[in-house]
Amino acid sequence: MKSIPLLYRVLIVLGVLAISTALIFVDVSNIKSPKVKKQTNVNLGLDLRGGSYLVMQVQTQDAITEEANTVAARIQKDLQDKKIVTAEQASLAVVREADDSVLVTLPAPEGVDEAMKTIDLYARGWERETVEAGKKFRVTMPARMQNDTKESAVTATLETIRTRVSQFGVAEEVINRQGGVGGGVSDRITLELPGVENPERVKDIIKSQGKLEWKEMTYPPSVPGGRFDAPTSEQELAALFGGALPPDTQAYPQPTGVPGADGKPLMRYWPLKKISVVSGTDLRRAWRGDDPFKGWAVHFELSAEAGARFRAFTTSHVGKIAAIILDEQVLSAPTIDGVIGSEGVITGSFTKEGADDLALKLRSGALKAKTKFIEERTVGPSLGLDSIRKGVTASIVGFLAVMLFMVIYYKGSGINAVLALAMNVVILLGMMSYFHATLTLPGIAGLILTVGMAVDSNVLIFERIREELRLGKTVKAAIDAGFGRVFLTIIDTHVTTLGSAACLYLYGTGPVKGFAVTLIMGLLASMFTAVFVSRVIYDIVLSRRPGAQTLSI
Repeated sequence: MKSIPLLYRVLIVLGVLAISTALIFVDVSNIKSPKVKKQTNVNLGLDLRGGSYLVMQVQTQDAITEEANTVAARIQKDLQDKKIVTAEQASLAVVREADDSVLVTLPAPEGVDEAMKTIDLYARGWERETVEAGKKFRVTMPARMQNDTKESAVTATLETIRTRVSQFGVAEEVINRQGGVGGGVSDRITLELPGVENPERVKDIIKSQGKLEWKEMTYPPSVPGGRFDAPTSEQELAALFGGALPPDTQAYPQPTGVPGADGKPLMRYWPLKKISVVSGTDLRRAWRGDDPFKGWAVHFELSAEAGARFRAFTTSHVGKIAAIILDEQVLSAPTIDGVIGSEGVITGSFTKEGADDLALKLRSGALKAKTKFIEERTVGPSLGLDSIRKGVTASIVGFLAVMLFMVIYYKGSGINAVLALAMNVVILLGMMSYFHATLTLPGIAGLILTVGMAVDSNVLIFERIREELRLGKTVKAAIDAGFGRVFLTIIDTHVTTLGSAACLYLYGTGPVKGFAVTLIMGLLASMFTAVFVSRVIYDIVLSRRPGAQTLSI
């Protein structure tokens, strides 16, 4: 450091100070046109800024059901392609019995060998059971595979929620998975959403499964095709089928928008196939667009394979009803007027905001399983402002107390420490702004601890300088010895603390991480200010008093 001319070292200090200050107050994310903001760029955490804290539980059993539906659909299609079953027989030949099992019934024993190949291909790893020799077979997902499916569902749900929250524009969100209980699959996800202005809308986007499906309608015997008026109760619907729906059919509700006698909206119930023709996983993209008749709609594009499948389906079902389902509710049930390929439109009297939200859900992908909120806490801005006021007050009081002690005990050298300390805080806030770190209430505690450690480094240096002066060395020699002999000690103490802080960051969550982030950045700033900045200040003083015989310390 001594080999660097004093002028260059002064410029380095001023440059670091200027850059740190700019990072705090100027938005440099867009380098071409940086914008000066009224507030600082330091991001405030949930405990300071206010917002929502949510705990969600993933309904992992839904993932098992979805996997069984997928296996059933693939087996059904392959049996149809191999001419083992006809299109009319397919829906009854392959039926999902329970959440984790599929029953395959063959119309004739001649296709058994080919059917076994199909089952082994699409239900690989499942347990196969012969219910009736040469005719009925059941495949069941084993327990190990069920656990893997649940684990995958939670992981995928976590990533999908992160994508949705990010696309919605929530800044500095914290989304983590809670640890499992008793060695089981952890099915809980925690979300911290600071500064959310419309929490109900965000919650709806997060919670909604976003599972879009197109399903074929099962016509009752009395209505073989064409127009169908869905009844307003499941009992009426079942009566149309002689008292019970076919095994491959399920009743799906559609809100009518008309209030019933109990005040709740009336529902219409549609008899739809359990296995979907096309699902949301087949979507390539979705976006909000115009609806010529009702304002807003959601346009979509399917993958090439799904587009071909949908084209084949609509070709063979012209004049029949195919319902669009979102999260187990019917959005609309239009009649197929012509062949539809890979592009289409979802209508439903959407508002602009509603169309945007649905398109966002579809783009981010469907959740692998339904979720529900099991805990919710709202931190109001008044609590955040109160936390900020108390935290800032504590920091200022601590800072002033340290400054007063240093000036009284070390006199002129104490002013050196105070200047280095002030620059330490500025550098720390600049680093937090640059790396988009979040300042939390524990982070303020880390800031105060950093101030203490920075002062400790100055105390070590000053005491060594005092000792050298008592031994009769000149001021310049004493300063050289003070910084030179304490340097390794300062590095050692900071590096060991950095290691501890890094462990807190890697293995801690929430408040612990906030404390660790501030501590790590503060320690890095402290090493620079205690060793480099303090020495530059001393050298400036010595350059103005080259023959100084005394030092205010």
